[in-house]
Amino acid sequence: MSDKDFREFDPDEKSTTDISDEVIEEVTGQEIKRDKADHEDKPTEFCYICHRPDNIAGPLIKMAPGMSVCRDCMQHTFDSMGGFGFGGGDNSKSNVDMNKIPNISFLNLGSLFGEGPKVKNAHGAASQKAEDRPAPAIDINNIIPPHKIKAMLDEYVVGQDYAKKVMSVAVYNHYKRVATGTMDDIEIEKSNMLMLGPTGSGKTYLVRTLARLLDVPLAITDATSLTEAGYIGDDIESVVSKLLAAAGNDVERCQQGIIFIDEIDKLAKKKNTNQRDVSGESVQQGMLKLLEGADVEVPIGASSKNAMVPTTTINTRNILFICGGAFPAMDEIIKARLNKHSSMGFMADLKDKYDDDKNILQKVTVEDLREFGMIPEFIGRLPIVFATEMLDEDMLVRILKEPKNAIIKQYQKLLELDEVKLDFEDEALHAIARKALDKKLGARGLRSIIEEFMLDIMYEIPKDDNIGQVIITEDYIEKKGGPRILVRTTGMIPEKAAAN
Repeated sequence: MSDKDFREFDPDEKSTTDISDEVIEEVTGQEIKRDKADHEDKPTEFCYICHRPDNIAGPLIKMAPGMSVCRDCMQHTFDSMGGFGFGGGDNSKSNVDMNKIPNISFLNLGSLFGEGPKVKNAHGAASQKAEDRPAPAIDINNIIPPHKIKAMLDEYVVGQDYAKKVMSVAVYNHYKRVATGTMDDIEIEKSNMLMLGPTGSGKTYLVRTLARLLDVPLAITDATSLTEAGYIGDDIESVVSKLLAAAGNDVERCQQGIIFIDEIDKLAKKKNTNQRDVSGESVQQGMLKLLEGADVEVPIGASSKNAMVPTTTINTRNILFICGGAFPAMDEIIKARLNKHSSMGFMADLKDKYDDDKNILQKVTVEDLREFGMIPEFIGRLPIVFATEMLDEDMLVRILKEPKNAIIKQYQKLLELDEVKLDFEDEALHAIARKALDKKLGARGLRSIIEEFMLDIMYEIPKDDNIGQVIITEDYIEKKGGPRILVRTTGMIPEKAAAN
């Protein structure tokens, strides 16, 4: 053995052959061979539309035997259908709203892969933190007293003093109940309300104004579209789903909101029928747990639950339910009850005593509601029952000019943008009110009447810059003459004159 067989070891010198690299290369090669073998055992699937393999397009959605579609093609298909009027999204080009068809929901397919709509839980966990959300105008621990609630309603709603007083007290007690939870181990029941009143008397407007002043989420739904589970129509839980959407998918805020169910009289059970009442008595029975308070699983962004729709759990214990309806023919039921004891003699009541009573709905009782077709269990969960007043001519005139957003003020603001002053004579306002009473549409008929007479005026004013003031007269409303038009004394408006 010579000296060449030995040499000094240098630790900084890099070896030309690294054993670890050889081991890693050998193991990696074995894994590649194993992956190839597994890939050869499983046949490659291709998208039926774009023909991309699953190793490029990702997991495929099984549509039918031998037919699979990738996620991108499925999403593009739904987007195209939404753009041309067959689905959700922007339906400006559509004459068909598929979102209103029950049991069909066009959603973002990202929900299948964990990218669905963000829902805030009861602790505020969501994409937007609870502390980042602006604080509501009303603090649940600093509740507005009833007299202040009514004073705020007086600024927007004319008349209906009794209805505003009832609603103010009921809302005040409800949110005291929400804030305290229990008081001396005594559980306070909910103050759900049932509001009766003729069409156009301001039922919906009262609730909408109340929710806006209290800064709580509000959902307004129509009871005519509700059906029993399993039938065509909206599920009963959809009313809570609308409230969740109004609350921005914030569960905690949703559980302190208000739900207004209009046309509740359409849920009265049918008389003299042998068919199953899927949209009447069955819906009343299905709503019992919502009104009383229970954990309800509701769909997110849809009106019915199915496999494609994500769901969340909402507790309705602190949600205030307000039901409203016109209840036609209820006045006849009340009159029959009041005239039941009429008889002959000097002290007897006349049978036509209540024929001219315009506010006879305010004499309604639980027996009258049962006779109408509402089941006792449903009525028992709406302990506060009251009725709005019938609007008369003087009240309609006040509605025209007194509220903050009165109809007259709206048209005056529109013409003010053209630097034209609009005035209404008192006789003209009374003439408009009389026409609204003849149409029997309540306050809803006021705007349609004014729109009819303001059409020509709003059409001619932009053409003539010399018009400075328009006065609506009674003769113009009665179609016996025209409005009084005053010309500007200083000539044309400088800005418009320069533009011409």
